[in-house]
Amino acid sequence: MIHFPQGIDAALFLRDYWQQKPLLIRQALPGFRSPISADELAGLALEEEIESRIVIRDGNSGPWELHQGPFTEDTFSTLPKSPWTLLVQAVDLWVPEVRDLIDRFDFLPRWRMDDIMISYANDGGGVGPHFDYYDVFLIQAEGTREWSIGTTCDEDSPRVEGTSLKILKDFEALQTWVLEPGDILYLPPKIAHCGTAVGECLTYSLGFRAPSAGEMLDDLATEVLSRGPGLFYRDPPLTPAMAREAIDPAFVAQTRKLLLAALDDEEMLAQWFASYMTSPKYPDLDLDDEDLVRTATVPGKNGERARYFADGMEIVDDD
Repeated sequence: MIHFPQGIDAALFLRDYWQQKPLLIRQALPGFRSPISADELAGLALEEEIESRIVIRDGNSGPWELHQGPFTEDTFSTLPKSPWTLLVQAVDLWVPEVRDLIDRFDFLPRWRMDDIMISYANDGGGVGPHFDYYDVFLIQAEGTREWSIGTTCDEDSPRVEGTSLKILKDFEALQTWVLEPGDILYLPPKIAHCGTAVGECLTYSLGFRAPSAGEMLDDLATEVLSRGPGLFYRDPPLTPAMAREAIDPAFVAQTRKLLLAALDDEEMLAQWFASYMTSPKYPDLDLDDEDLVRTATVPGKNGERARYFADGMEIVDDD
């Protein structure tokens, strides 16, 4: 487990900080040494199946220039002297020593974790002020990085125009820290933050799954359909006055009742949720390592427990 500050343990963190407010954890991983170097990270970015990006702060096409991988060796040899950063997603899928870092966060459900992204930045590099919709632990692995945090944001917060990056237009730092190797900064969703490399540095980002309600409903609808016809729409009690073009609120209320009834199946909902939350981040990848399979256990029939994983299920014997 990570080393929390004096006076804080895992239970207190979950009660008072998780999804509520930031927490700087100095030397959360004392003596931590990155199991992957900047050169090795760049090597991963050459692979077609690995998601990677480069952000150049002052590029040829303007500020905050975004390039999508995979890259070539020439890409790195021709980068400008201006600040830039390389970001590689899901490094935990490819480097077991990086994946082992997840064990240090065993006070949180493993199936909630999305991936570990690693970023390399030269002096002044970063991706600009922004916010995320998910929880994240920012782990300083090599070098130092200055982190500033601001206010809570949402989809209506003004963004910088002329770039595909969702950079906040009006960012005002409320707190600023310089993180050194082994330090961790926890940020809940929607907190504005900006990281800037002080010299060359490597930073790990352990992010957590946070699907939108729309995304979940879309997948759940597929699950409901797969279980057969089920319930059908029926009209509410009608009156002649309802025979008009305007839809009476009673029809909407009846529809709401129908949809809620379709979801009123705890076993189905639990099974779907477990399967949905353990689905692989990259379903097209052929990953044979059992350690990469997400699992989640939910109550099943007759007191059994069912463990769900990528496109499958097995019954768990508690004995």
